[in-house]
Amino acid sequence: MTGTTRPSDDSRCPCGTGLVLGECCGPVLDGRPAPTAEALMRSRFTAFAVGDAAYLRATWHASTRPRDLVLDDDVEWRSLEIRSTSAGGPFDDAGVVEFVARYREGGVRGALHERSRFVREGGRWSYVDGTLSP
Repeated sequence: MTGTTRPSDDSRCPCGTGLVLGECCGPVLDGRPAPTAEALMRSRFTAFAVGDAAYLRATWHASTRPRDLVLDDDVEWRSLEIRSTSAGGPFDDAGVVEFVARYREGGVRGALHERSRFVREGGRWSYVDGTLSP
């Protein structure tokens, strides 16, 4: 996306917890460290949904971060389903989150199913990489 289209803090958070943005992903998008790998995963989904490429780059581990990140304006991220987590808690330094992110592109529905790896360094979680599933 070419620009961020962040909803107001009293709108439902795009990540699907049922909370409002200001009580869910909003503070993390604003710079507060995510407490868990899942919380970072949810905030990254929200960043995709609102077009916040700068946040996505900032939360991508330096060893795997792409040089450039251009989000596709035609993709509308619709919902997130967390399938499982392994480690990634407040006292862990690594974790895995399996999720399905549903989207719509040009009127066609699709889903991205991934097992993402996260690490925590210096008190901050970052996305390392992911393995796609069919």
